[in-house]
Amino acid sequence: MSSKEDQVLKEAVVSAEGDDQNRTFAVGKGEGEARWWFGGLATIKATKEQTAGRYTLLEVLSAEGEGPLHVHYREDEGFWVLEGELTVEVGEDRIKAGPGSFVFGPKGVPHRYTVESGPARLLFILSPGGFEEFVYATSVPAEERTLPPAPEGPPSEAEMEQLRALARQYGGELLV
Repeated sequence: MSSKEDQVLKEAVVSAEGDDQNRTFAVGKGEGEARWWFGGLATIKATKEQTAGRYTLLEVLSAEGEGPLHVHYREDEGFWVLEGELTVEVGEDRIKAGPGSFVFGPKGVPHRYTVESGPARLLFILSPGGFEEFVYATSVPAEERTLPPAPEGPPSEAEMEQLRALARQYGGELLV
């Protein structure tokens, strides 16, 4: 474990030693900060601050299509499929996942998903917390709680390089 990872875990433990009752919160249906992110809608349901660093929880609405191959070096990621049909690639494994399915992607293992039939609605849980900072850096506030308008074309090479730099800054890597 790197010294930075060790520090994050120590901070989470210190934060968690407080009164758990004071950290209780609830986020209802249609609540949470909505962001247009990578062609989808990400709603931030729980942040590292709210969970004492333990995890980040996102509700994601994704259109049909393939997401970028990427890897997280800080967080494990779980995908709980609520609606839609997906193929999730984790390392060499290809997993068909429909409503009620859960797929786990450990940190350090490249992964992506393809929405075969959608739109798909998923919960992403990332541990430890903090992934919401990457979402903030790579998204815009949603004008409404729907999928964003389709882009006019693929990202330019300059836009892709900026996304790659942001992924590195937040402990990940885009492998495209």
